[in-house]
Amino acid sequence: MIRKFLFPFVLCLSLFITASSQEQEQRIRMRDLPPAVHKTAVEQSRGARISGVSKEIEDGKTFYEISMIVRGHGKDVLIDSEGNVAEVEEVVTLDSLPSAVKAEIKKQTGRGRILKIESITKNNAIVAYEALIRSQRKLKEIKIDPDGKLMPEDDH
Repeated sequence: MIRKFLFPFVLCLSLFITASSQEQEQRIRMRDLPPAVHKTAVEQSRGARISGVSKEIEDGKTFYEISMIVRGHGKDVLIDSEGNVAEVEEVVTLDSLPSAVKAEIKKQTGRGRILKIESITKNNAIVAYEALIRSQRKLKEIKIDPDGKLMPEDDH
């Protein structure tokens, strides 16, 4: 009897979870962007290959994320519904970082391995760096401020 009701329950639950996650981020096409967002996306992606476009809702606000490859590395540009650049995440190398940031990332990595480092830019200024680290078969993400200080996890 329990099995008879368990399958429909699990099916409904999985559909609900899928629907909820799709409300948060939805893949769209470049041509479906609002005009102001499209204009900014074209400007920001000049010389790059666009690899994805999505519409996101964060805290009730609509944003559009343009993922691209620029000179061989990844870059994501988050644009608000009025066409303003809200945030840029760009893959960077360890050697390109300020010495204090580089030292803190190395310290946090320990014997682990750095998989990816991104700079986070808001209002044309780098506000943080994120590093994805594999250590003892576990992944962790750390965030470092531009002065090389580890940021609390709730700021991720």
